[in-house]
This record gives sequence, structure tokens and C-alpha cells, in this order.
Amino acid sequence: MVQAARTVHQYRYSKEKDLLLQRMHKIEGQARGIERMIEENRYCPDIIQQLTALSHAADEVALMLLQDHIEGCVADAIRNERGEEMIRELMGVIRRSIRG
Repeated sequence: MVQAARTVHQYRYSKEKDLLLQRMHKIEGQARGIERMIEENRYCPDIIQQLTALSHAADEVALMLLQDHIEGCVADAIRNERGEEMIRELMGVIRRSIRG
């Protein structure tokens, strides 16, 4: 049986992959810390403060990825005259992220 060669697309965020993974590990640690706070019956506002920090950290990762997507995939699509389709997709992503 012959297997077809698999093409792996290099997305623009690949340049920042280590930084993105580092941030995700930090978020994972924050989530574990919040879980411990809940297990330990910590003060509600302290837990909420940590949840807010986690949310902001996740938002920053999303913004980094969004910027890379616009500068890479969207710009390439516009150059290749597929911009309308890519912009529609981008707007859908933005709408979903804003609505939370």
C-alpha cells in the first residue's frame, strides 16, 4: 500500500510557537492554581481576580494568533485574489470571539 505524501502547511505563528506554548503553559498553571484555590475554599474575590488574569492571558494568545493570521493567511489570500472568502472567515472568527 502506497501512502500519499502529506503536505504540512507552515502557518505564520510557527515563528512564535515557543512563545505561544510558553504562554499556554503559564495559562495551564494559572488554571491549576485557581482549581486549588477553589478546593481550599479561598475568598471569592481572590479567585475572581485570578480568573480575570487567566482570561486576559488567553485573550493575549488569541490576539497574537489573530495578528499572525491576518499578516499571513489573510494577506496571502488577498494577494491571490481570494481575499473576500478569507475576510468573511476572519470576520466570523472575530464575531465569535467578541461574543464570548
